[in-house]
Amino acid sequence: MIRIGIAGYGNLGRGVESALAGTKDMELVGVFTRRSPETLQTKTGAPVYAMADAPGMADKIDVMILCGGSANDLPKQTAELAQYFNVVDSFDTHAKIPEHFDAVDAACKKSGKLGMISVGWDPGMFSLNRLYGQAILPNGSDYTFWGKGVSQGHSDAIRRIPGVQDARQYTIPVESALERVRAGENPQLTTREKHTRECFVVAKEGADLAAIEEAIVTMPNYFADYDTTVHFISQEELDRDHAGIPHGGIVFRTGTTGLNGEHKHVIEYKLTLDSNPEFTSSVLVAYARAVYRLHSEGQTGCKTVFDVAPAYLHPESGEALRAKLL
Repeated sequence: MIRIGIAGYGNLGRGVESALAGTKDMELVGVFTRRSPETLQTKTGAPVYAMADAPGMADKIDVMILCGGSANDLPKQTAELAQYFNVVDSFDTHAKIPEHFDAVDAACKKSGKLGMISVGWDPGMFSLNRLYGQAILPNGSDYTFWGKGVSQGHSDAIRRIPGVQDARQYTIPVESALERVRAGENPQLTTREKHTRECFVVAKEGADLAAIEEAIVTMPNYFADYDTTVHFISQEELDRDHAGIPHGGIVFRTGTTGLNGEHKHVIEYKLTLDSNPEFTSSVLVAYARAVYRLHSEGQTGCKTVFDVAPAYLHPESGEALRAKLL
């Protein structure tokens, strides 16, 4: 059995716990938290330890799956824990992936461990499909659409506006843009032409609704470049109709082949996710299996999804995969 630890027990950590319960070759040794361990009850009864106690359990865990946030947790935590464990994280700040890779790579090479960063669906599965698409259709274009789904970062940005009690924000692809890409038109699309944003907001009693709406639709980097709709609803409606964390998206590669580019091709990879964190957790668990196998072969340093052969992800043997899937 591959022995797994979970660092952090929010939505992602609980998702990893659930995913591990569905495996036959992996077991959860424990959950590590910065909270008081006695205040935390896991869904499966797995033991809870203080994060500070993690280094003392290095010989009991084969892979530590990190479930913290990309803004404040993972930039420090992944490299720190890589001193003691093979690690997997879901760091998703695209622009900072190169520097995060370098930090984790240095820590892993020093400790003789293996680290896997930026595992999930974007970055992660979408990244792989962009790579495959470019390799197969070098004369072409990439398109990525996100949604329909809840953007947790954008929802949090709305909740920080004065007068807002709670909020959910949905990113929605523009259907006409999707159809143009599917038709092989190879369009040049602006940010506003690709996605819209829909916001459901619970305002505090007496709050200025017009001011809240203006603050949302003009917010730079979040809403100003999109057609944004704001709905004011009650907390009861929000809790009843918007409690989940669905998401998904589509990666396209469009291109041409032939001596004169006379034949058009469209590659489309689509995800429709009922639970964003639970799907991401399932990807993390598959790559934890790969990390264990690769480290068992003597590999160290930092890796990404680009560096892992698909067979390392699957619990079946290579012989079984060739017989059943190839």
